[in-house]
Order: sequence, then C-alpha cells, then structure tokens
Amino acid sequence: MADNEVRVPEKSLREFAERVFVRCGLSQEDAAIEVDCLLWANLRGVDSHGVLRIPSYVERTRKGSMNPKPNIKVLKETPAILMLDADLAFGPVVAVLAMKKTMEKARIVGIGWCLVRNATHVGALGYYSLMAAREGMAGLIVVSSPPNMAPYGARAAGIHNSPISIAVPALRHRPLILDMATSVVAGGKVSLAVDKGVSIPLGWGLDKEGNPTTDPHQATVLLPVGGPKGSGLAVMFECLASVMAGMPLQEPVLRTRQSAWRGSSTRPVQNVLVAAIDISTFTDLEQYKATIDSYIDGIRALPKADGVAEVLVPGEPEDRVYDERSKNGIPLPLGTLQNLKAVAEQLELDFPFKL
Repeated sequence: MADNEVRVPEKSLREFAERVFVRCGLSQEDAAIEVDCLLWANLRGVDSHGVLRIPSYVERTRKGSMNPKPNIKVLKETPAILMLDADLAFGPVVAVLAMKKTMEKARIVGIGWCLVRNATHVGALGYYSLMAAREGMAGLIVVSSPPNMAPYGARAAGIHNSPISIAVPALRHRPLILDMATSVVAGGKVSLAVDKGVSIPLGWGLDKEGNPTTDPHQATVLLPVGGPKGSGLAVMFECLASVMAGMPLQEPVLRTRQSAWRGSSTRPVQNVLVAAIDISTFTDLEQYKATIDSYIDGIRALPKADGVAEVLVPGEPEDRVYDERSKNGIPLPLGTLQNLKAVAEQLELDFPFKL
C-alpha cells in the first residue's frame, strides 16, 4: 500500500456511503444497491469506479442531473425485449432492475434484451454481467454516453469510451468476467490519478487543445485502446445502445460541435444495453460449465512469455484483489478520503475515518 493511502474497513465504508445516499434522497434499498456496486469495484481493485465517485454523484444530485426518486417507465415490451426510461435514475438502481427483468425473459424464451435510456453513471459493468453468470446465464452489458474520447485519427472528442462486460459461469472456477472500456484506460483512472496526486502515462489522453498530456488535471479527451479497434467498437456500441433507443448522445454533439465532457453543462446521461442468455436453452448447463473449467485450465497451462509469472484469465486478477481486500480492508488515497470528508461535512454526517 502506498504512503498516501489509508486502508479502511469495508463495513464502515459501506455504512457511511449508504448514509450519504439516503441523505441525498435515495431510499434505503436504492442506497444499498448503489453502494454495493461502488464497493464491489473497490474490493476488486477497480478504484476508478468506486467510492471516489461519491462526491460527483452528490453534486449532480444537488444540481438535479441525478434523480434519487426516479419514475422508471416501461416504454416497450415483448416476450424477449424491454425498453425502459430511467428518468435520470442512479445507474446501478436501474441497471440491476434491467438485468433482473432481462433474466426473467431469458428463463422463458432463452434470451432477454433490454435497452435503458436516460440513465446516469452505471459504474463497474462486471457487477451486472456477473448477476447473470451467477444464475447460470451469459450476461452482457454495454454503456454509451456523450463524447469523451477521440476517434482514431482525431484529436478531439467525438465518441464515448463505451465499456462492455461479458460474464459466463464455470463449475470449479469463478465466472469468467470481461469488463473493459474501449479507451486505453477508463476515465475514472484519470480521476484516481488526481486523487493520488500522480501524473498519467503518455497515451492515456489529450488536453483540450488536442495535445498529449501527462497531467490528469488537463486530460479532457481519452484515447481508444487498440487504435481503430477500440474506436470502431465504441462507434458501434453507440449505434446499439443509444441510436436504437431513440436517444443518440454523440451525433447531436458532433452536429452542434459542443463539448460534452469535463466542464460541460451537458447532463451526464447514459444509455445501456443489457442482455442475458439462458445457456440451458442451447446446451447442457453443467457440461457448459465443466468445459469452461477445462478451458480456463488449458489457458493457465500454456507456456509463459518471458517475464510473465503466470497466465491469467479475464476477471482473475480482480478476483484475487477481492479476496485480499475483503480480509484486510480497502486502501483509499488521501485525496479520495479528503473528498469524502468534505461530503460528510456538507451533509452534516459523522466521518468515521481518520486522515
């Protein structure tokens, strides 16, 4: 653990965060869902999507761009599909609902497909795909937002670093979970660098003038992973998650040439694609899980490249961090704790941690 970090107990952090969101107007049930998603990310070492997000959520709630008491509506429904309007709900609240309803459909017709429009920050996507894997299904979730990433070959934001997560169940092993942004790193990792007071590597992002930067305060445009590959995936995810839902988030910005990320008045809206596949509709579920186990074992047993200690599968590094942090607590940068203390003071709540 770094010198500028403090390790805090999961239970205390969970209780404090729930009090924050209840004070912001969420029901106790919705606050617990929101916090469980944030803490799941922290426990897995994905601190970019953990409690460092709380101050921005509190501020957005105060400004009315996140709705603690949404009127979530069903816009369209068939046996296999569902479309919801989230009414600016907190992302995890509506995404958990969407995955539950999608899995219900998959149990009946083999697959469920849901579009959620007008949501806010959904958080770590693996949280939702894992819900399906735990039920013996394959889970998929994609998110798209207003532009924060430069398309390949451009030096200004025009697309979003739309993330995707896919999870499938195993038998002896934990589920396989892919959870990745289409940028080199998630935008939250830039925010985490700010909290840690460290620079970022070249290649993560550009400043507002389109120049490469190592200053996380100046990095306002992310860069796609794999060049045209990450860029191309991001474009197609907007087509599937936003345009198909009748709520494009990137084309209007490109047409009007307005900035839509940091310092913008644009609402932090996201559109979400959620899918669940009932594996037993296609093949024997237990045999599928056993084959995934064998697949994992085979990948791990491959000859290692020079300098590599072991070959890992998607989700495995985070699973190991989860085990360690569940026992020993969650290390948070001093910058994150200071921001959380400011939130506690603003909401007149006791702050349970020493700086």
